[in-house]
Amino acid sequence: MAAAKDGWDFACPGWEARLRSGSSLVPELPLDEKQAAKAVAVFNRLRLPDVKGQPPLAEAAGDWFRDIVAALFGSVDADHVRHVAELFALVGKKNSKTTGGAAIMLTALILEEDFNQEYHLYGPTQPIAELAFYQAVGMIRADPEGYLQQRYHVKDHVKTIVDLVTNSQLKVKTFDMKVATGTIPKGVLLDEVHIMSSYSFAARVIGQIRGGMITRTDSFLAMITTQSDEPPAGVFRSELQLARAVRDGRVTGKAARVLPVLYEFPEAMQIDPERPWADPANWPMVVPNLGLSINMERLEAEFAQAEAKGEDELRRWASQHLNVEIGLALHSDRWIGADYWEDASEDGLTLDALMERSDVAVVGIDGGGLDDLLGVAVIGRDRVTRKWLLWCHAWAQPDVLERRKEIAARLRDFADDGELTICAGPTEDIEGVVSLLVKLKGAGLLPEKDAIGLDPYGVAALIDEAAAQGIEDEQMMGIAQGWRLNSAVLGTERKLKDGTLRHAAQRLMAWCVGNAKAEQRGNNVVITKQAAGKAKIDPLVAVFNAVMLMSRNPEGGGTGVADWLESLRR
Repeated sequence: MAAAKDGWDFACPGWEARLRSGSSLVPELPLDEKQAAKAVAVFNRLRLPDVKGQPPLAEAAGDWFRDIVAALFGSVDADHVRHVAELFALVGKKNSKTTGGAAIMLTALILEEDFNQEYHLYGPTQPIAELAFYQAVGMIRADPEGYLQQRYHVKDHVKTIVDLVTNSQLKVKTFDMKVATGTIPKGVLLDEVHIMSSYSFAARVIGQIRGGMITRTDSFLAMITTQSDEPPAGVFRSELQLARAVRDGRVTGKAARVLPVLYEFPEAMQIDPERPWADPANWPMVVPNLGLSINMERLEAEFAQAEAKGEDELRRWASQHLNVEIGLALHSDRWIGADYWEDASEDGLTLDALMERSDVAVVGIDGGGLDDLLGVAVIGRDRVTRKWLLWCHAWAQPDVLERRKEIAARLRDFADDGELTICAGPTEDIEGVVSLLVKLKGAGLLPEKDAIGLDPYGVAALIDEAAAQGIEDEQMMGIAQGWRLNSAVLGTERKLKDGTLRHAAQRLMAWCVGNAKAEQRGNNVVITKQAAGKAKIDPLVAVFNAVMLMSRNPEGGGTGVADWLESLRR
């Protein structure tokens, strides 16, 4: 990919090699070297307030953070345009992330020459934002010459630092729409963006912050965060994806206005079943402050403790300290099928591919009230290998987004992926399901009897619509729920493990599988919506309903597959 004509290209070719060698992740940029050096000098003189001896950052901070400081403050040109307008830094815990962020903001306040400028500190919670504030306060009070104490007045009660000469201020702000609206800050620090993504309003708040800065050509927005301890979702996922795309050179031009500094292993290392990320020899790649705020001995001890506690704790630890992205949330009372889910995926397994390869297909349906998902699972049987092929979809009424705000951003992500439909009308979910059934029947894949399995409660509207569209009563079958699904639960586990069930690698289903909690009741394993709590598992229950039918070894209901394939070719 060609570099930007003006030299402000934030792509970082060879970033993996840079990680291995410990080189900077900030690419070569046409910085104002004098301004960059001035900012780094200010940053270096600040002192760590909560470490014995209060060492200056010249000794206590890593070069990786000085590179960020140089880029942010050395990218302002003669026309007062800051070319590094945004920063997205992904770095694990114990790397002085919050302290470094506080030092950036205090450096900005110290360098500020204009009057009445504002710099804001945001966190997902007030205490997290205040951590950065009090680090900045501590740096002021740790100045051995006393200059900073004389010039900067700390208002503890309103969490504000005021420059007594310019009246410019650094203040904590609440992460809230009402607070973010109407402000025009010159610089903003967003700490722990991955936690913010759990808020349904997060994208709107960040949009307001960006909107307030749009008239300021010299403003900057710095996001500094660790990886999420759940599969990335919402605003965190979208910002991380953009930063990766810019780093890799896949997004260029005006959309590539963010400087990505991502201390994460290459994807191949993260998904490798041999887990090279678990080898301490590779940890220096993603722990830039190693030997300063954190040492290898402590990391290895914490790793050993996490490993001893089990797979779920190990993954959580790896996400927070090594930025290993979690693709499937695992917990101690998880459904055992979750352990084999990721390995059973098959890229490119669309619904049409399933239909083309299968000699028969059955459908499982599950859904509750308006604040639940309506999940559909299609299982086809490969006519050559006899393996089961699984594809799923879900529908959500807008009520879910309002009543389950904590998962609303995640559901919108699934909708963007095409794996979930957010209904525009009250019957769109019913119509969507029936349309799918009609398509499968038209292809001759549905058995003449017991082709569609569903929870018999609350499905009257769906049955009526299906009958109106030519689905026979004999093809619909009520599936008893609760412990009566035990055979499907256990059977699905075994087929995932032995590789005879392949699924479409859908993020929606990885989430649902991760939400599933197993309860032992006598000799039965029960997975219920009640145990899953606010998280959703409806599409997974639909899978179990479909498994109950496919386990009967059904035959297709006609010879329509050939006709359907021919219609595709035409």
